[in-house]
Amino acid sequence: MSQTDIRNFCIIAHIDHGKSTLADRLLEITHTVDKRNIIEQTLDSMDLEREKGITIKLKAIRMKYKNYQVNLIDTPGHVDFSYEVSRSLAACEGAVLLVDKSQGIQAQTVSNYYKAMDSGLKIIPAINKVDLDTGDIDALKKDMSETFGFDEKDILCVSGKTGEGVEKLLEKIIEEIPAPSGDPRKPSRALVFDSSYDEYLGVVANIKVVDGSFINQRGKKIKLLATHASASPEEFGFIKLKRFKTDELLTGEVGYVATGLKDIHTVKVGDTLSWEGETPTPLPGYKEIKPFVFVSIYPIDNSKSTQLREALEKLSLSDSSLTFEPENNTALGFGFRCGFLGLLHAEIVQERLEREYNLNLISTTPAVKYNVINTKNEEFYITSPSDLPDVTSIREIQEPWILCKIICPAKYSGQVMTLSTERRAIMKKMEYPNENNVFFEYELPLAELVYNFFDDLKSVSSGFASLDYDFLDYRKVNAVKLNVLVHGEIVEPLTNIVLRDNAQKIGRNLLKKLKEIIPRQQFAVSLQAAVGGKILAREDIPAMRKDVLAKMSGGHRERKDKLLDIQKKGKERMKRIGKVDIPQEAFRQILTK
Repeated sequence: MSQTDIRNFCIIAHIDHGKSTLADRLLEITHTVDKRNIIEQTLDSMDLEREKGITIKLKAIRMKYKNYQVNLIDTPGHVDFSYEVSRSLAACEGAVLLVDKSQGIQAQTVSNYYKAMDSGLKIIPAINKVDLDTGDIDALKKDMSETFGFDEKDILCVSGKTGEGVEKLLEKIIEEIPAPSGDPRKPSRALVFDSSYDEYLGVVANIKVVDGSFINQRGKKIKLLATHASASPEEFGFIKLKRFKTDELLTGEVGYVATGLKDIHTVKVGDTLSWEGETPTPLPGYKEIKPFVFVSIYPIDNSKSTQLREALEKLSLSDSSLTFEPENNTALGFGFRCGFLGLLHAEIVQERLEREYNLNLISTTPAVKYNVINTKNEEFYITSPSDLPDVTSIREIQEPWILCKIICPAKYSGQVMTLSTERRAIMKKMEYPNENNVFFEYELPLAELVYNFFDDLKSVSSGFASLDYDFLDYRKVNAVKLNVLVHGEIVEPLTNIVLRDNAQKIGRNLLKKLKEIIPRQQFAVSLQAAVGGKILAREDIPAMRKDVLAKMSGGHRERKDKLLDIQKKGKERMKRIGKVDIPQEAFRQILTK
């Protein structure tokens, strides 16, 4: 196959704009998959992907059309996987920008367009779902022209469902997307844009050969420039839904290499693959994927904690961005503190654990990673409030911030601005891409996003707003550790890191919930919210009253007073030495609210 006959492209779109359905039609037209074997969202192999209508794990598939080798890289559609999307774009020379006829331009449409432009890709605009009665094609073409600068006559109209216009789109991909520009004579290097684990072949890396070639030769080793791992490759090949073994991958081709390595963390997305002994320049754009959102996961049945560990270990083989470490607390027993790329990533992992490994789980409220600088100028990150040191040893606490892009109908702009201001957002940009919609760019603390910001945004915009975000940096925050004391003892699972200004309000609300949930004792129980040694809020649970005079049908007043006095002393003694056992159900109700 000549390098000039190779086309590498991806489809970029907002969630649910029909990316996977369009991919189905491309597979059908190119006869890559037999028509009778095509199911809806063929490339989305997980049940969860089909149910949620999103691509969670990217796929790369080779198609043959006329005399051309066409490689489609089907990218994840959610903002949590934006780094994977950026590496997928780096493996392509062109992109189809897909917009749903009925939904129009959304936040991720804008974000993905700029990512594709930054990667230097040739962009082919297309409107999908033209078979539907809803939506105005002419108005949408005008919007796309005004927002992105496309010529209206260059915007194609397709239907992934019926196949209308898809062959014309394929012809345009061949005609307009350039062939790969790598040099076959240079030292071999390839971009790793995805990895997975195979029980027999070890870590399988999806690669795009940028320069040189990879020909399977006995005894010759490959190496990864970022992790410095090296191995004798088991096999090279390309993917057409299934893996097909081949002897060589040439410049510009997309395929896979079975490395034989047993640890998926040695093969990272964005790394550069080469031959051992060669010293090529690493490809740009590589960065370590770090989790941003942390959630503690516990089995409801504590005897299944070993089963949960095994399930997390198996999932982490195919998901290198998932991190976990054991955790133990008095309320919920043994569990794991897990790190995720975002809220959707956390939700997907928990659902997979429950479905694929038959576990009943409880998860705590999501938290973010804070950067703490102590009085000795030492920096360290914490993911759990219990790790926060004493306030006297802290010089500064920093929290992560994100750049948040929001698109919504113009009539909801006031509600969106009010919500964003309440959540400490800083407006950077407000534009009207067309007469119907408004585009906002905000800087926002990540902690505000994980605390139901997206749900609240959907509520104030009647479901029409869409959101996309990128990590910015860490900034100073006036945060404190809020402790909850039950009968004078700190309850570790209810400890939280909050803004100092909001500490009293949050503490009071938490105590009110606790008062409703904790069963009454034989003695009065005090509930307190404190920051350091300062009590900010208090609630009292009165003692259960036992009528000690019930059995007395008569008698002198002194006898009754004597019995009441004995009861009073007993209550006081119990209050001094009594211990409050908070039932697990109480913690579940608090932590999952």
